[in-house]
Amino acid sequence: MNESARAIGRVRHEPKRRLLSVTAWEDVTPKMRRISLGGPDLEGFVSAAPDDHVKLFFPMPDGRIVLPELGRNGPSFPEAMRPQARDYTPRRYDPVAGRLDIDFVLHGDGPASNWAANVAIGRQIGLGGPRGSFVIGAFDYYLLVGDETALPAIGRRIEELPAGARVIALVEIADAGEEQLFATAAQLDLRYFHRDGAAPGTTQLLQQAVETLELPGGTGFHFVAGEAQMVRDLRALLVDRRGIDPDHLRASAYWHLGIADAHEH
Repeated sequence: MNESARAIGRVRHEPKRRLLSVTAWEDVTPKMRRISLGGPDLEGFVSAAPDDHVKLFFPMPDGRIVLPELGRNGPSFPEAMRPQARDYTPRRYDPVAGRLDIDFVLHGDGPASNWAANVAIGRQIGLGGPRGSFVIGAFDYYLLVGDETALPAIGRRIEELPAGARVIALVEIADAGEEQLFATAAQLDLRYFHRDGAAPGTTQLLQQAVETLELPGGTGFHFVAGEAQMVRDLRALLVDRRGIDPDHLRASAYWHLGIADAHEH
């Protein structure tokens, strides 16, 4: 496989803000709820990579949806009218049906989890982005590692990989009831690791799994996402101890133990 086929690049999208409505919802597992959004504002939505993220703007205390103004200096809000907002992965987008699916972890705390737990058909929410997509080419194998917050991105990539692609996915979840299955044409090795009562962000399950993992031959693409310290540990393990080319690694901290609304690459 030539190096040009493995190109990794950032694709920028036109910034847009959208007012969407809940059209359906289902519980994928006891702690993962998939909510479908739609409406006229969804037209033209673009998500070119499985680990894209959008910004969700939740209702104000009086129920109003406040969207940012898009100016020369970026998005801004009227004074004293900044809504609670969180980053989420577009799990699946169907432009024909006009349907955007987003998966929420129901952890019982925070504006996103509370909104998802009390969702109702017709309820509105604001959305911005994605501002860009991290698009990758073909690799000899794909290693996907993360906790349940990364599962929407991991699941989407598994489903979108072409026939014959080799993918290893290591996922930490609460217990066996949170395991998901994915329809894919890829050659999938999916391994779940259960916390079984331990708090999220407090285990070494994925670090231990990656440390002893036998990686396939050839050049791989490596994706790590989830709790911030776990992501830092895994990045150091892969680059410093396993010799992975950092240019072939995408590491994203989706949340930080003890800190609200943390998201960094």
